[in-house]
Amino acid sequence: MQNIQEFIDLGLSDTSIRAIQEKGFEKPTEIQKRCIPILLKGHGDLIGQAQTGTGKTAAFALPLIEMIDGMKGTKQSERPKALVLVPTRELCTQVCTEIQSLAYGRTVRTVAIYGGASYNIQLRNLKDGVDIVVGTPGRVQDHLERKTLSLEDVRVCVLDEADEMLDMGFIEDIENILSQMPEDRQMLCFSATMPQPILKLASTFMHDYELVKVQTNDMTSSLTKQIFYEVYEKDKLEALRRTIDMDPNFYGLVFCRTKIQCDEIGEKLISMGYNAEALHGDLSQTQRELIVHRMREHRISILVATDVAARGIDIPELTHVINYCLPEDPESYIHRVGRTGRAGKQGLAVTFINPREFRKLAFYKKIAKTEIEKKRVPSVEEIIEAKKKTLLEDLKRIISDAEQGKCPESMYSLAKLLGESHHTTNIIAALLNDKYGRATDTSKYGIIADLYDRSSESRKEPRQRRERPERAERSERPAKHMQKKAPSKKGKKKANTSRFKTLGK
Repeated sequence: MQNIQEFIDLGLSDTSIRAIQEKGFEKPTEIQKRCIPILLKGHGDLIGQAQTGTGKTAAFALPLIEMIDGMKGTKQSERPKALVLVPTRELCTQVCTEIQSLAYGRTVRTVAIYGGASYNIQLRNLKDGVDIVVGTPGRVQDHLERKTLSLEDVRVCVLDEADEMLDMGFIEDIENILSQMPEDRQMLCFSATMPQPILKLASTFMHDYELVKVQTNDMTSSLTKQIFYEVYEKDKLEALRRTIDMDPNFYGLVFCRTKIQCDEIGEKLISMGYNAEALHGDLSQTQRELIVHRMREHRISILVATDVAARGIDIPELTHVINYCLPEDPESYIHRVGRTGRAGKQGLAVTFINPREFRKLAFYKKIAKTEIEKKRVPSVEEIIEAKKKTLLEDLKRIISDAEQGKCPESMYSLAKLLGESHHTTNIIAALLNDKYGRATDTSKYGIIADLYDRSSESRKEPRQRRERPERAERSERPAKHMQKKAPSKKGKKKANTSRFKTLGK
């Protein structure tokens, strides 16, 4: 109750508190603590700076919902009262879903509009009346040009992940969209970084804004343990397999560098029997949405993705993030790792590097201000022991159920018949082998080069050249090695003539 009290102290209504409890939130994040009380007052513009995954959506969504709920019963138009601009389609659907879940039974009509989806469905939703529009700048601009969307009644505009929108070249669309809203509307801007274009945008379209900056010493979550394996490229798939098999509850993202590699790894994992899918930009929007939906519902447990495809996707409760390839820059590493170790739950980030990438990883570690520990790739013996431990816990639970009479009577009579003709240990071993034999089969694992014992420090030193023997030493060699007869000019000419004749033929 003490954690929920922290949300109550922010000034949220009882209905919002129930929504928070339903969502399983335990305590407000720093950005929520500082922004929600300000936004509940409904006055003044605000810039919130915090890393991805720190709860920014709830920080603005809860006050938005309270504002719109407070307008119920008054005469109002069917046009949107709030607009949330986001950089990607995936983030658009994610934010829309999050707002709907936080509404908790209140009639807050929220519509997502983004490119790649049907115009007709979006038009129908807009005509039926809407309170909050969540959209990408390009599609919102399209609707404005077609006169199918009006922003005349917008009271609050939110720019979510503003730095990403500017990086993607949406600045002109954003400026045009903001110019079509009432001047007295409230504007909220949330961003992980604060580059000059955002400050310029704020000076043009925002009034006396308040800056809420939340920054920790570590740019990555303290709940995320970060390790790396040093492996050759040919051994990466085997290392990935072993990493997955070490945790029976593995639920993670595997990041690849290219679409082709993403497809290859995804297909190989599926062929090995893993519940995996590949996600990249060549898939249609419908396919991408379906895959992400299946992942969120835990119908798949491994998502192999590129950075571009995973941008804006938030999948809660990830246990692992695997960097199959080292990302191109430290910022990408930070964003990848930040997807696990959230909401008070531990996460593990594993990075595969080849021997030549050690210094690059050291640079990322310095920029991210974090510890990335070198570990050995799990051995087959360690994996089998981990699996046996999990199986033992499952069997104990099954036996406990049987002892409480939860097994059908027919099973007891069958067990009695088997016990009369076979030794109990043999019966149990046979049944275990039939049900779990494949899980503990060691033959499916390949050989992997162990680079763990290589000295990291020695690779920082220049390679030592072999010393050449001194001239004095070389002069002491036997004279016969020095006295080779040079071929006579006549002999050399003959040899050359012969060579040319052969080539001529």
